Amino acid sequence: MARLLDGKALAARLRATLAARVAALPFEPGLVVVRVGEDPASGVYVRNKDRAAREAGFASRTLHLPEATTEAELLATIASLNADDRVDGILVQLPLPAHVNTQAAIAAVDPVKDVDGFHPLNAGRLASGLPGLVPCTPRGVMHLLAESGARLRGARALVLGRSQIVGRPMAQLLLGADCTVTVAHSRTDDLGAECRRADILVAAVGRAEMVKGGWIKPGAVVVDVGINRRADGTLCGDVAFGEAGHAAAITPVPGGVGPMTIACLLENTLDAAIARRMAA
Repeated sequence: MARLLDGKALAARLRATLAARVAALPFEPGLVVVRVGEDPASGVYVRNKDRAAREAGFASRTLHLPEATTEAELLATIASLNADDRVDGILVQLPLPAHVNTQAAIAAVDPVKDVDGFHPLNAGRLASGLPGLVPCTPRGVMHLLAESGARLRGARALVLGRSQIVGRPMAQLLLGADCTVTVAHSRTDDLGAECRRADILVAAVGRAEMVKGGWIKPGAVVVDVGINRRADGTLCGDVAFGEAGHAAAITPVPGGVGPMTIACLLENTLDAAIARRMAA
Protein backbone atom coordinates (compact mmCIF):
# COMPACT_ATOMS: atom_id res chain seq x y z
CA MET A 1 0.00 0.00 0.00
CA ALA A 2 1.33 3.42 -0.98
CA ARG A 3 2.30 5.79 1.82
CA LEU A 4 0.00 8.82 1.93
CA LEU A 5 1.80 12.17 1.66
CA ASP A 6 -0.38 14.35 3.87
CA GLY A 7 -0.04 17.88 2.48
CA LYS A 8 -2.50 19.26 5.01
CA ALA A 9 -0.36 18.14 7.96
CA LEU A 10 2.90 19.21 6.31
CA ALA A 11 1.46 22.63 5.46
CA ALA A 12 0.34 23.09 9.07
CA ARG A 13 3.89 22.39 10.27
CA LEU A 14 5.36 24.78 7.71
CA ARG A 15 2.90 27.53 8.65
CA ALA A 16 3.79 27.04 12.34
CA THR A 17 7.49 27.38 11.52
CA LEU A 18 6.80 30.53 9.51
CA ALA A 19 4.67 31.98 12.32
CA ALA A 20 7.53 31.47 14.76
CA ARG A 21 9.94 33.21 12.40
CA VAL A 22 7.52 36.11 11.87
CA ALA A 23 6.99 36.49 15.63
CA ALA A 24 10.74 37.03 16.04
CA LEU A 25 10.84 39.84 13.46
CA PRO A 26 10.54 43.56 14.29
CA PHE A 27 7.98 43.97 11.48
CA GLU A 28 4.97 42.21 9.98
CA PRO A 29 5.48 40.98 6.41
CA GLY A 30 2.82 42.59 4.24
CA LEU A 31 0.85 40.57 1.69
CA VAL A 32 -1.80 42.00 -0.65
CA VAL A 33 -3.99 39.85 -2.88
CA VAL A 34 -5.64 41.64 -5.79
CA ARG A 35 -8.86 39.98 -6.92
CA VAL A 36 -10.85 41.22 -9.91
CA GLY A 37 -14.43 40.07 -10.43
CA GLU A 38 -16.58 37.39 -8.87
CA ASP A 39 -15.05 34.04 -9.84
CA PRO A 40 -16.41 31.76 -7.06
CA ALA A 41 -13.35 29.48 -6.84
CA SER A 42 -11.13 32.55 -6.54
CA GLY A 43 -13.28 33.83 -3.70
CA VAL A 44 -12.82 30.65 -1.67
CA TYR A 45 -9.10 30.50 -2.40
CA VAL A 46 -8.50 34.15 -1.49
CA ARG A 47 -10.34 33.77 1.82
CA ASN A 48 -8.22 30.73 2.67
CA LYS A 49 -5.03 32.62 1.82
CA ASP A 50 -6.03 35.59 3.94
CA ARG A 51 -6.94 33.45 6.95
CA ALA A 52 -3.69 31.45 6.76
CA ALA A 53 -1.62 34.64 6.45
CA ARG A 54 -3.28 36.35 9.40
CA GLU A 55 -2.94 33.26 11.60
CA ALA A 56 0.79 33.21 10.84
CA GLY A 57 1.24 36.86 11.82
CA PHE A 58 1.36 38.44 8.36
CA ALA A 59 -0.26 41.80 7.63
CA SER A 60 -2.64 40.48 4.97
CA ARG A 61 -5.37 42.22 3.04
CA THR A 62 -7.36 41.72 -0.14
CA LEU A 63 -8.23 44.36 -2.73
CA HIS A 64 -11.44 43.16 -4.38
CA LEU A 65 -11.98 45.14 -7.56
CA PRO A 66 -15.19 45.10 -9.64
CA GLU A 67 -15.53 42.85 -12.70
CA ALA A 68 -15.64 45.98 -14.90
CA THR A 69 -12.22 47.20 -13.72
CA THR A 70 -10.23 48.18 -16.80
CA GLU A 71 -6.73 46.93 -17.52
CA ALA A 72 -5.39 50.45 -17.00
CA GLU A 73 -7.09 50.67 -13.59
CA LEU A 74 -5.65 47.31 -12.54
CA LEU A 75 -2.14 48.30 -13.66
CA ALA A 76 -2.46 51.55 -11.71
CA THR A 77 -3.47 49.58 -8.59
CA ILE A 78 -0.46 47.30 -8.99
CA ALA A 79 1.83 50.32 -9.46
CA SER A 80 0.58 51.83 -6.19
CA LEU A 81 1.29 48.56 -4.36
CA ASN A 82 4.77 48.39 -5.91
CA ALA A 83 5.46 51.82 -4.42
CA ASP A 84 3.99 51.02 -0.99
CA ASP A 85 6.81 50.19 1.42
CA ARG A 86 4.40 48.34 3.73
CA VAL A 87 3.76 45.74 1.02
CA ASP A 88 6.27 42.92 0.66
CA GLY A 89 4.24 40.57 -1.50
CA ILE A 90 1.69 41.16 -4.27
CA LEU A 91 -0.45 38.39 -5.70
CA VAL A 92 -2.79 39.00 -8.62
CA GLN A 93 -5.43 36.29 -8.30
CA LEU A 94 -6.08 34.39 -11.53
CA PRO A 95 -8.14 34.07 -13.62
CA LEU A 96 -8.67 37.71 -14.55
CA PRO A 97 -11.68 38.87 -16.58
CA ALA A 98 -11.30 38.30 -20.32
CA HIS A 99 -10.88 42.00 -21.11
CA VAL A 100 -7.69 42.20 -18.98
CA ASN A 101 -4.35 41.04 -20.41
CA THR A 102 -3.11 38.53 -17.83
CA GLN A 103 0.52 38.72 -18.95
CA ALA A 104 0.50 42.51 -18.71
CA ALA A 105 -0.79 42.30 -15.13
CA ILE A 106 1.82 39.70 -14.15
CA ALA A 107 4.63 41.75 -15.71
CA ALA A 108 3.45 44.88 -13.89
CA VAL A 109 4.24 43.42 -10.45
CA ASP A 110 7.62 44.44 -9.04
CA PRO A 111 9.73 41.23 -9.34
CA VAL A 112 10.93 41.56 -5.73
CA LYS A 113 7.28 41.51 -4.58
CA ASP A 114 6.17 38.81 -7.03
CA VAL A 115 5.27 36.14 -4.47
CA ASP A 116 3.49 34.08 -7.14
CA GLY A 117 6.84 33.72 -8.94
CA PHE A 118 5.23 34.37 -12.34
CA HIS A 119 7.07 37.54 -13.41
CA PRO A 120 9.25 36.96 -16.51
CA LEU A 121 12.34 38.03 -14.56
CA ASN A 122 11.72 35.44 -11.84
CA ALA A 123 10.88 32.79 -14.44
CA GLY A 124 14.17 33.59 -16.18
CA ARG A 125 16.14 33.38 -12.94
CA LEU A 126 14.66 29.95 -12.25
CA ALA A 127 15.45 28.77 -15.77
CA SER A 128 19.03 30.04 -15.34
CA GLY A 129 19.48 28.26 -12.01
CA LEU A 130 19.65 31.54 -10.09
CA PRO A 131 17.95 32.20 -6.74
CA GLY A 132 14.63 34.00 -6.78
CA LEU A 133 10.94 33.71 -6.04
CA VAL A 134 9.48 30.54 -7.55
CA PRO A 135 5.82 29.58 -8.13
CA CYS A 136 4.12 28.37 -4.97
CA THR A 137 2.74 25.04 -6.19
CA PRO A 138 6.06 23.68 -7.52
CA ARG A 139 7.76 24.87 -4.33
CA GLY A 140 5.14 22.96 -2.35
CA VAL A 141 5.76 19.84 -4.44
CA MET A 142 9.46 20.00 -3.58
CA HIS A 143 8.55 20.11 0.13
CA LEU A 144 6.35 17.04 -0.37
CA LEU A 145 9.12 15.17 -2.18
CA ALA A 146 11.49 15.96 0.69
CA GLU A 147 8.86 14.65 3.11
CA SER A 148 8.58 11.44 1.07
CA GLY A 149 12.28 10.71 1.51
CA ALA A 150 12.58 10.05 -2.21
CA ARG A 151 16.06 10.05 -3.72
CA LEU A 152 16.13 12.92 -6.20
CA ARG A 153 19.72 12.95 -7.43
CA GLY A 154 19.89 10.80 -10.54
CA ALA A 155 16.22 9.78 -10.35
CA ARG A 156 14.02 9.78 -13.43
CA ALA A 157 11.32 12.41 -12.97
CA LEU A 158 8.37 12.94 -15.28
CA VAL A 159 6.35 16.15 -15.17
CA LEU A 160 2.99 15.67 -16.84
CA GLY A 161 1.93 19.16 -17.89
CA ARG A 162 3.73 22.13 -19.44
CA SER A 163 2.00 25.21 -18.02
CA GLN A 164 3.92 28.28 -16.95
CA ILE A 165 2.30 28.00 -13.52
CA VAL A 166 3.24 24.41 -12.64
CA GLY A 167 4.75 22.21 -15.35
CA ARG A 168 7.68 24.27 -16.59
CA PRO A 169 8.86 25.66 -13.22
CA MET A 170 8.40 22.17 -11.71
CA ALA A 171 10.77 20.74 -14.31
CA GLN A 172 13.34 23.45 -13.55
CA LEU A 173 13.23 22.74 -9.81
CA LEU A 174 13.65 19.01 -10.38
CA LEU A 175 16.59 19.68 -12.71
CA GLY A 176 18.09 21.81 -9.95
CA ALA A 177 17.77 18.81 -7.64
CA ASP A 178 19.79 16.70 -10.13
CA CYS A 179 16.88 14.65 -11.44
CA THR A 180 16.82 13.43 -15.02
CA VAL A 181 13.67 15.23 -16.15
CA THR A 182 11.15 14.56 -18.90
CA VAL A 183 8.25 16.93 -19.59
CA ALA A 184 5.23 15.23 -21.14
CA HIS A 185 1.72 16.41 -21.95
CA SER A 186 -1.61 15.28 -23.38
CA ARG A 187 -0.17 15.05 -26.90
CA THR A 188 2.90 12.99 -25.98
CA ASP A 189 3.13 9.74 -27.96
CA ASP A 190 2.63 6.65 -25.75
CA LEU A 191 2.20 8.71 -22.61
CA GLY A 192 1.71 5.60 -20.50
CA ALA A 193 5.17 4.31 -21.43
CA GLU A 194 6.74 7.64 -20.46
CA CYS A 195 5.00 7.54 -17.08
CA ARG A 196 6.09 3.96 -16.40
CA ARG A 197 9.77 4.99 -16.63
CA ALA A 198 9.42 7.59 -13.88
CA ASP A 199 10.73 7.17 -10.35
CA ILE A 200 9.00 10.48 -9.56
CA LEU A 201 5.76 11.40 -11.30
CA VAL A 202 4.25 14.87 -10.95
CA ALA A 203 0.84 15.04 -12.62
CA ALA A 204 -0.37 18.55 -13.48
CA VAL A 205 -2.39 18.20 -16.66
CA GLY A 206 -5.90 18.97 -15.40
CA ARG A 207 -7.69 15.83 -16.62
CA ALA A 208 -9.62 13.73 -14.16
CA GLU A 209 -7.90 10.38 -13.38
CA MET A 210 -5.99 10.48 -16.66
CA VAL A 211 -3.03 8.62 -15.14
CA LYS A 212 -4.10 5.01 -14.69
CA GLY A 213 -2.60 2.59 -12.23
CA GLY A 214 -0.90 0.70 -15.03
CA TRP A 215 1.00 3.86 -15.95
CA ILE A 216 2.72 4.05 -12.56
CA LYS A 217 6.05 2.33 -11.96
CA PRO A 218 6.04 0.13 -8.84
CA GLY A 219 7.77 2.03 -6.04
CA ALA A 220 7.39 5.44 -7.71
CA VAL A 221 6.58 8.60 -5.77
CA VAL A 222 3.47 10.25 -7.21
CA VAL A 223 2.50 13.88 -6.62
CA ASP A 224 -0.94 14.73 -7.99
CA VAL A 225 -1.32 18.47 -8.60
CA GLY A 226 -4.63 18.16 -10.44
CA ILE A 227 -7.98 18.95 -8.88
CA ASN A 228 -11.04 18.07 -10.93
CA ARG A 229 -14.74 17.80 -10.20
CA ARG A 230 -16.58 14.65 -11.20
CA ALA A 231 -20.17 14.66 -12.48
CA ASP A 232 -21.38 13.74 -8.98
CA GLY A 233 -19.66 16.80 -7.50
CA THR A 234 -16.80 14.94 -5.77
CA LEU A 235 -13.20 15.96 -6.31
CA CYS A 236 -10.43 13.89 -7.82
CA GLY A 237 -6.94 14.40 -9.11
CA ASP A 238 -5.20 13.64 -12.40
CA VAL A 239 -4.21 10.20 -11.06
CA ALA A 240 -6.56 7.27 -10.53
CA PHE A 241 -5.80 7.20 -6.81
CA GLY A 242 -7.51 3.89 -6.12
CA GLU A 243 -5.33 2.12 -8.69
CA ALA A 244 -2.00 3.44 -7.34
CA GLY A 245 -1.45 1.20 -4.32
CA HIS A 246 1.82 -0.10 -5.78
CA ALA A 247 3.41 3.39 -5.63
CA ALA A 248 5.83 4.05 -2.78
CA ALA A 249 4.02 7.26 -1.85
CA ILE A 250 1.22 9.40 -3.25
CA THR A 251 -0.58 12.65 -2.45
CA PRO A 252 -4.35 12.61 -1.95
CA VAL A 253 -6.79 14.98 -3.67
CA PRO A 254 -7.89 17.01 -1.85
CA GLY A 255 -5.45 17.39 1.03
CA GLY A 256 -2.20 16.96 -0.85
CA VAL A 257 -0.68 19.76 -2.91
CA GLY A 258 -3.39 22.39 -2.34
CA PRO A 259 -2.57 23.23 1.30
CA MET A 260 1.13 23.38 0.41
CA THR A 261 0.48 26.04 -2.23
CA ILE A 262 -0.90 28.44 0.37
CA ALA A 263 1.87 27.64 2.88
CA CYS A 264 4.49 28.32 0.20
CA LEU A 265 2.83 31.63 -0.66
CA LEU A 266 3.55 32.65 2.93
CA GLU A 267 7.09 31.26 2.65
CA ASN A 268 7.65 33.34 -0.49
CA THR A 269 6.23 36.43 1.21
CA LEU A 270 8.55 36.05 4.19
CA ASP A 271 11.52 35.51 1.86
CA ALA A 272 10.56 38.62 -0.12
CA ALA A 273 10.15 40.71 3.03
CA ILE A 274 13.56 39.76 4.38
CA ALA A 275 15.28 40.21 1.01
CA ARG A 276 13.79 43.68 0.56
CA ARG A 277 14.95 44.86 3.95
CA MET A 278 18.42 43.39 3.49
CA ALA A 279 18.71 45.27 0.19
CA ALA A 280 17.52 48.58 1.70
